[in-house]
Amino acid sequence: MDLPEQIQKELEEIGGFEALAGRVPSPEELGAQSRVHHALADPLRLTILYLIKDQPLCVCVINRFTRLSGSKLSYHLNILKEGGLIEGEYHGNWIIYSLTGAGREYLR
Repeated sequence: MDLPEQIQKELEEIGGFEALAGRVPSPEELGAQSRVHHALADPLRLTILYLIKDQPLCVCVINRFTRLSGSKLSYHLNILKEGGLIEGEYHGNWIIYSLTGAGREYLR
């Protein structure tokens, strides 16, 4: 393969194509990172994270601030859960949402 001289030199210095490929995380890790970035890419979801930053909250309190329909709020909460940023715990008929350790890390 014909490469620019500087690129060829730098590739050789790090161990070649195989070493470069070894720097890329596994498909599973890339998928996990993608889910987190997707969850953090929406201002509404960031709002939800900040609402539950200091105390767990039920959907009714979160909805008072976001003013979303139940299905839209559920959609956003599910994306945050899939990203591993929040968790929901059942208390009778209520689901109480709180940050996970990963969620706390992103709000530092």
